Amino acid sequence: MRIRSAKSHPTGLDKIDAGIVEILQANGRATNQEIAARLSVSAATISSRIRRLEQSRAMRVVAVSDYSAHGFNVLIAIGVKVRGRPPADVGQDLAKLHEVLSIQTTTGPNDLEMLVGLRDFSQINTFLTVQAAGIAGVYELQSGLATDVLKYEFNVVRL
Repeated sequence: MRIRSAKSHPTGLDKIDAGIVEILQANGRATNQEIAARLSVSAATISSRIRRLEQSRAMRVVAVSDYSAHGFNVLIAIGVKVRGRPPADVGQDLAKLHEVLSIQTTTGPNDLEMLVGLRDFSQINTFLTVQAAGIAGVYELQSGLATDVLKYEFNVVRL
């Protein structure tokens, strides 16, 4: 029987698990051998820990691309008010639009909030008045142009 140390991380992960996640957040290409050397354990331990972390959904290793590298030079935050349909259904339809980078249901004045990436300013009018407004249930759109990106980070949880 293996007894886990009482000194576990606040997230419920032990020190080795937290170390693995931290290293992979900094360098998603780190090898099991590199991680093992930094944490003073075997590569086999790292391999089994990563597999367990992924299976338990405590961690996912993914590639994140920069929106500007894909030609999205304009970011718009859009609040959406919905009528006649459930907000989640409208959100699912809006999520199908290629330009929608993220969308979520919200509390407060808007039913949905979305982040939209466009290639240039000439696309704003068409996106708002044709594409988004053309979705059944979209009642009102309130848009705000991003003037500067102050933080761009996709870590799900800080350890």
